[in-house]
Amino acid sequence: MSIGSDELSRIAELARLRVDSDELPALTRRLDDILGMVETLQTVDTEGVEPLSNPLDAHQPLRADVVTEGNRRSEFQSIAPAVENGLYLVPKVIE
Repeated sequence: MSIGSDELSRIAELARLRVDSDELPALTRRLDDILGMVETLQTVDTEGVEPLSNPLDAHQPLRADVVTEGNRRSEFQSIAPAVENGLYLVPKVIE
C-alpha cells in the first residue's frame, strides 16, 4: 500500500493538521515505510497463537478492597466556605 502526496494533504486537511508543501515528500516516504511494515506484519502466520494480555506474563498484585479510613464528611464540611444539604456550594463558572 502506498500513499500519495495529494492523499496525504487531504488526510491532513481532514485531521486539521497543517503540513507544509516542503514537508510532504519526507512525510510521504515515512508513512509509506510504516505502511510497508504493517503489510509485512500482516503476512506473518498467527494460526494457533493465543493472544497475550502481557508479553512478560506478569501479574499485577491487587490489594484487598478494604476501607482504611473512616467517614470524615461532617468534619470536612464544617470547614468549607459554603455547604447546603450535604453538598459543597461553589461559585458559578459557566453561564
